[in-house]
Amino acid sequence: MFGIDCHTHSGNSPDGTGTVGGLCRRAISLGLEALAITEHVELNRWHSQGYYGTTPRNDEEEYSYYKRMEKAMKDNHAAKEAYGNRLHIISGIELGQIPCDFGLADSVMQDNRLDFVIASLHELKNKPDFYFLDYRTEDVPKLLEQYFSELLTLCQWGKFDVLGHMTYPLRYIEGEAGMPVDLSAYEEQIHECLKALVNNGCGLELNTSGLRQKYGKPFPTLEYIKLYREMGGESLSIGSDAHCAEDVGSGIKEAIAIAKEAGFSYLCYYLEREPVYIPIP
Repeated sequence: MFGIDCHTHSGNSPDGTGTVGGLCRRAISLGLEALAITEHVELNRWHSQGYYGTTPRNDEEEYSYYKRMEKAMKDNHAAKEAYGNRLHIISGIELGQIPCDFGLADSVMQDNRLDFVIASLHELKNKPDFYFLDYRTEDVPKLLEQYFSELLTLCQWGKFDVLGHMTYPLRYIEGEAGMPVDLSAYEEQIHECLKALVNNGCGLELNTSGLRQKYGKPFPTLEYIKLYREMGGESLSIGSDAHCAEDVGSGIKEAIAIAKEAGFSYLCYYLEREPVYIPIP
């Protein structure tokens, strides 16, 4: 299968398929040209819990992400050694909540073991991840206005490589809670985000995870991929957001069709923080 998967995470599956090695073996079996392993690094919990003087708000909220990043860099290096002759392995991170500390983000991204940095916004200030919010009690329009406002700040900073899953909250608002969202109310913010990406030479991710989830669409949808291209955007990456080997490469064929319809004749992945372009056949 032609393609690249620029957004995968290792997991803890008992059969070992969710390990970094498991992800690589799956990518090789699918005939992928490149695989980016992008462990979550939530910048607002980079330090220890004691440093922040807070407690986890749910069972999945962890601290000391500096430890997770160090492990990820070692695992990624080992994967390059083991599988690099059969697959372009991209050592990356998905850096969440960068606006909480731009200085720290700058420092983290100086790590010369990094090929690739996805910038993502999983949660808003003083709120947990969108996954944990109860949308029956939340002011959804206010949430989305704040989300796109913070996203614009992130895009205007623009020192990352690719913006990840731009419409991330819809995974839970529309997909899980079943609440329709009209994004036209946020069109100006979205346009400014895309404009900032183009001006800063940043890429945009076409995240396919929504295709296999209740949402049923990618993040973002065709109209925004096309708008990014029309504004002069050149670097489009495709990522499955896989957390297990089974999902590696999921939705890649559909995403390639979307990319072509949006006007792209090539896709990109990153090595040593520089884009590598692959023509779409």
